[in-house]
Amino acid sequence: MSAVIQEKLKILQSAINYEIDQHYINAKGKKNTFSNFIIQNAKTLSSVLNDKNQLKSLINLFYAYPVQDITARMYTIHKAQEILKEISDKNKRSSIETPQRGVSMTNKTFEKDPKKIDVKYVKGVGPKMSLVLNRLGIFSVNDLFQYYPRTYIDYQKQLPIKDLRLDDSVTICGTIKSIKAYNPPKRKDLTIFTICVEDGTGRINITKFIAGKFGRIILAQYKKQYPVGAKVVCSGTVSFDKYSRSFSLTYPAIEVIYKDHSEDESLNTSRIVPVYALTEGITEEFVRKIVSNGFKSYGSLIQETLPKKIIKDEKLLDLKTSLAQIHFPESQQLCEFARNRIVFEEFFLMQLQLAYRRRLIDKNRTGLCLKEKEGGILEKLIKSLPFELTNAQKRVFNEIKSDLMNSKPMHRLLQGDVGSGKTIVALMTLLFALENGYQTALMAPTEILVNQHLRRFQEYLNPLGIEVALLTGSTPNKLKTEIYQGLSNGQIKIVVGTHALIQEDVRFNNLGLVVIDEQHRFGVKQRDALLQKGKNIERLFMTATPIPRTLALALHGDLELSEINELPKGRIPIKTSTIQPMQRQKAFHLICGEVAKGRQAYIVFPLIDESEKLSAKAATIEFEELSKTVFKDLKVGLMHGELPTADKEKVMKLFVNNEINVLVTTTVIEVGVDVQNATVMMIENAERFGLSQLHQLRGRVGRGREQAYCLLAPQSYSDEAMKRLSIMTQTNDGFIISQEDLRIRGPGEFLGIKQSGLPDLRLADLIGDAEVLDLARKKAIQIIEEDPLLDGYPELRQLVSEKSETYVTAG
Repeated sequence: MSAVIQEKLKILQSAINYEIDQHYINAKGKKNTFSNFIIQNAKTLSSVLNDKNQLKSLINLFYAYPVQDITARMYTIHKAQEILKEISDKNKRSSIETPQRGVSMTNKTFEKDPKKIDVKYVKGVGPKMSLVLNRLGIFSVNDLFQYYPRTYIDYQKQLPIKDLRLDDSVTICGTIKSIKAYNPPKRKDLTIFTICVEDGTGRINITKFIAGKFGRIILAQYKKQYPVGAKVVCSGTVSFDKYSRSFSLTYPAIEVIYKDHSEDESLNTSRIVPVYALTEGITEEFVRKIVSNGFKSYGSLIQETLPKKIIKDEKLLDLKTSLAQIHFPESQQLCEFARNRIVFEEFFLMQLQLAYRRRLIDKNRTGLCLKEKEGGILEKLIKSLPFELTNAQKRVFNEIKSDLMNSKPMHRLLQGDVGSGKTIVALMTLLFALENGYQTALMAPTEILVNQHLRRFQEYLNPLGIEVALLTGSTPNKLKTEIYQGLSNGQIKIVVGTHALIQEDVRFNNLGLVVIDEQHRFGVKQRDALLQKGKNIERLFMTATPIPRTLALALHGDLELSEINELPKGRIPIKTSTIQPMQRQKAFHLICGEVAKGRQAYIVFPLIDESEKLSAKAATIEFEELSKTVFKDLKVGLMHGELPTADKEKVMKLFVNNEINVLVTTTVIEVGVDVQNATVMMIENAERFGLSQLHQLRGRVGRGREQAYCLLAPQSYSDEAMKRLSIMTQTNDGFIISQEDLRIRGPGEFLGIKQSGLPDLRLADLIGDAEVLDLARKKAIQIIEEDPLLDGYPELRQLVSEKSETYVTAG
């Protein structure tokens, strides 16, 4: 019976280990998600386990797992491992009392891997402090090793007191001359403890503040810890104490030098000292101590993750040395080497996974090898355009065309600034495949965006006698049936649609090319589902949100990048300004003036607490107010995500036909809406938006040849908010704005989504480490090209195979 329990526990622990490796995404297997797998397998233990309460606790932990955030999931895993260990330990004791032949007496599963060792077992932590560390995301010894310092203070510079200078970070050696404690009259709960240190060249006061109910105990401890006459090493930043009118040390670290004291043993003085992000209940000294203890007890368990050849070729430090030096660097140079090694590894593993995934997708596929057709439909379209293509459009289309004429499948992401002309490039790409005898499709995430593409396509294709079909969730059933038939028999050559295109009922006769617009809004699984609709289908990914190159490589390292970085000729830059409360009437006057000229305007509201309902309510209230007051003589429309699809389409159609002068709306119009007659965009609560989203919204105006205006109306006028919004007033370049937005908000908030494809970067900086990312990407691609199956790198093969499987299924 004991062997059966151990085997079932091993299965559960293996699943947990896999989930930890996948960064707590509730990984999906062929039949089950991780949480369901744990619940079902735990239930099978009930027939062989005596203690049902422990089992019940384990099962209950995972019912909420699918809706938990990552911190809560880490805590769930942490508690589950504790329960499994208790069950395992009880089972072992039972086995010792009743030995069975062939049953192993030991199980080291919980002790070999730092990822599986609870941080509470580190010397100095314990059960209570481990709960505090959990708030920082530190659950295991490995989490502790990867809790990197946010900065450092260099206390290596040891100076005599007479040579100290203001604001220097220094270390001094001296003797305690006196100590004294003082309670300010107005703060009886505060004690100021001052140590006077002298070194033969001068004296300096070192002050510590003691507050709270344990003040007396701490004071008594300090008096005992720092006796008069003791030799001490003190490190801190030199400041001026206005009360004693002399130099003092700010945030001092003090260590008494005993006879057996070694400078190498000090964690807080006379060295480059790590500084960590903290939470209530822990200090810098505590974190340094437990990290040091972690290395002493478990450092030998650190396993190298990079192949020796890569370490040698790239002149990298080994992982164990890198982790030790990133926490307690012996020199600035070693600290930089350690950081470079860890950053390289984070980027390399990410890029290797993407390159391996690309190889898997291409394994049984070839390119279409399209041919250019002289006098074909594509040539006719280009000649019929009422404008000349920009050089950037021509360059990008040639890149796409080159891919499609190749025997290798295309992997390309097309991105461009707002209004740069991506739609016409996408249409040219579809026609290139169409004139080679293939059906084509464009898939977009929203019906508003799909309808926008349909109108633009019809504008260019109707004169050429080419029809475009529309397939969305709201397409009437009778029309759906006709479209299904037209796609199946090959009569429909171009179809635009939402995710309705990937439904089982949709069958193509000869689908050759799909353009996926705003592709980051689709899951990986949805994007890959299109590959099942035909043989050797080519895909062009497209986004209207300029993504900084480094983030694009991090998310889409398996794709080549094409950028349209030039706007059409004659486009007048939008004038953007931030308006104060007293300027609102002036802003409304500008809108009325533009409407009088026959133009139109938007007034946009942000999402409130991530709720479309709350945002819709705010927009509705403003719509009713403006309709009765400042815009009572104008036609005002209302658009938000809570409206039925038919009503949204009706409102949009009225606006497109200039039957609505002012559209009060939420961010449903953020992407793809193209009304060239709109010249004013007023954005309420502008500070709530990211810069890239503001730029997208701004791009809904200024699409014609008239001067356009964007008015930013913040609710908060804090220095930080105004500094951010000032970037919008200084440039219309989406790539500059997106780079700045990424720097300010980080990749997760920048994208505005939580997705498993987002890289897990603990140390790497997508802006500051761009060169390392390029190097890691080249190395990853080189390895996959030289060894597609990674036969020479079994550890890497196992790692990327697991990650690639999860990447696909979790998308």
